[in-house]
Order: sequence, then C-alpha cells, then structure tokens
Amino acid sequence: MKIRTVWSAGLLLVALGVHANPSTEQLQAREMALAAQLRCVVCQNQAVAESHAPMAADMRREIRAQMEQGRSDAEVVAFFEQRYGAFVRYNPPWKPSTWLLWGGPFVVVIAGLLLLRRTLRRRQTPPSTLSAAQRQQVQTWLHQSDGKEQP
Repeated sequence: MKIRTVWSAGLLLVALGVHANPSTEQLQAREMALAAQLRCVVCQNQAVAESHAPMAADMRREIRAQMEQGRSDAEVVAFFEQRYGAFVRYNPPWKPSTWLLWGGPFVVVIAGLLLLRRTLRRRQTPPSTLSAAQRQQVQTWLHQSDGKEQP
C-alpha cells in the first residue's frame, strides 16, 4: 500500500509539473511574439525580441512582468505606446496621424507610373513634317555643302 501511495504521489507531481510547463512555455511564446511587434527604442531598426541592447532586455522584462500580472497583449502594447510613443510599434495603427506613413509608398508609386507614362507618350510623338519652303531650304543647304566638299 505504501509503494502505491508513493507511486501515485509521484505521478501526481509529474502531472502537475507537465501542466505547469505549457503555461510557462505559452507565456514565453506570447512574450516573444509581443517583443517581435515592438521596436527597440535604442536600436530603432530592431525588434525588442532580437535586440541585445540593455534597454531591450529591460523592455522584455517589463513585458514578462505585465503578462504575469494578467494583462492582455493590447494592454502591454498600450503601456509601451504611452511611454515611448507610436514609434515603438512596428505596425502602427491606422489613424489620421499615420495616413501618410501607410499611404506614402502608394502615392510615390502612382506618381512614378504617371511620370513614366507621360515620358513615354512624349517619345512616341511622330516627327513633324516639313513644309515645302523648309524642304527647299534643306535641299539648298545640301547642294551648297556638296559643292564645298569637292576639291
């Protein structure tokens, strides 16, 4: 009976340990996914998840602490956005202050295509025809140059 009790207690501890690991792993995966969405305020071109700056490590610790307090991803992002501004987000929200950021590349591409179209149309215009007086003048210049070139 004693062996059975010890065996059951051991299985219970293993089961609790296995159950605790997924939540830790899920929390860590959620932390890294959220850290990948935030920009390091020191590096500025790296995500918090991939930056080795001390500030990025502090930001990761803050993400972890807030997640352990039960805050949602949106609440954590809002905390960092309030603290560091909208720049901290890699994907800024669609609002009037970011319309140029989102629409700017499309405007530039459309303007470039319109400029290319206009340039190509100008190249394809047929050469203007010469009037009879202009042809006569060209013939005169050609005969004059023919006479000068002969020795």
